[in-house]
Amino acid sequence: MDIFDDRTCSCHDCKLKTLFFDKVDSDKLELFCHSKIENQFRKDDVIVREGDAIMDFIYLKSGLVKITKQTSNGKEQILSFAKPFDFVSLLSVFSSTRYNYSVIAVEDTSVCLLHLDDIKETILSNGLFSLNLMQKLSEATDLIIMNNLEIKRKHLHGRVAHVLLYFSKSVYLQSTFQLPVSRREIAEFIGMTTENVIRTLSEFKKDGIIKTFGKAIEIVDQDRLMAISEHG
Repeated sequence: MDIFDDRTCSCHDCKLKTLFFDKVDSDKLELFCHSKIENQFRKDDVIVREGDAIMDFIYLKSGLVKITKQTSNGKEQILSFAKPFDFVSLLSVFSSTRYNYSVIAVEDTSVCLLHLDDIKETILSNGLFSLNLMQKLSEATDLIIMNNLEIKRKHLHGRVAHVLLYFSKSVYLQSTFQLPVSRREIAEFIGMTTENVIRTLSEFKKDGIIKTFGKAIEIVDQDRLMAISEHG
């Protein structure tokens, strides 16, 4: 695993500043800024490993990650994918001393680590900061819950369509993109077999809904794909 430690202070220009720090004074912001560590992770690097002790408050600055849980038979279950503004902190950070899941980079990803004690001290002394932080954590939790419920109510074709539309509309904001995960990972996420995912993508391609070029996906007929996602 390659991790690059960058302590350069760039908090004032960080687009994620308003997620947390718009409710703290400039002196406290300077404390956070100069004590934080920014780490860069490459695709497939483990950012957080399930069972490790929680030592820091971590938020996603850029990139894309998958949140996974190990099942009783030792297999990896993908709970969710997350990008900046979806996943702003580790969900177990205030409820447990150890991580209840793993966070793995799906593409090159940047995270910031803050001293957990500094965050807790600010929570105790700044009610607006606390409220803002709890709102963001609740939003992240709600997103995971609603996304999983949405997937479970769909049949196979609807589930695959849902994933493609998520990457197109929520992550890359364009109709052509490099699929950041394998067919196997999609299958793990939607609760289907890899063979079913491969067959469904082939059917979408045959029907002129998508085009594929290796890992690249082009959504040709977004209206049909959305209809499949909703009713398929």
